[in-house]
Amino acid sequence: MQLLTKELKKKLIRNGEARNDHFPVVKFFDPCGAATWLISEMDPTDFDTLFGLCDLGMGFPELGYVSLSELASVRNALGLNMERDLHFKADKTLSQYAAAARVHQRIIT
Repeated sequence: MQLLTKELKKKLIRNGEARNDHFPVVKFFDPCGAATWLISEMDPTDFDTLFGLCDLGMGFPELGYVSLSELASVRNALGLNMERDLHFKADKTLSQYAAAARVHQRIIT
């Protein structure tokens, strides 16, 4: 599966140019684990740098940067790639997801 479509990439770049508290555009996840990323922005000068809420499944979700190429290259213990949640629709801003994640020690969607 392609992690980002052209349309999603355009939305992420627009958000990256506007630097604000955006709604997440895309959710990536490990299909066999607890790792989840809610991504709201892409660096408009470096299309490999994404910004969002990152949760590696260890109880400490945090806002930060992640490399798209690294996400695309990761294989889990079963050899599966990270996936994009095709049904994800954000209903709050990234900071609201982050606040809830701090309380629950994981991303809640």
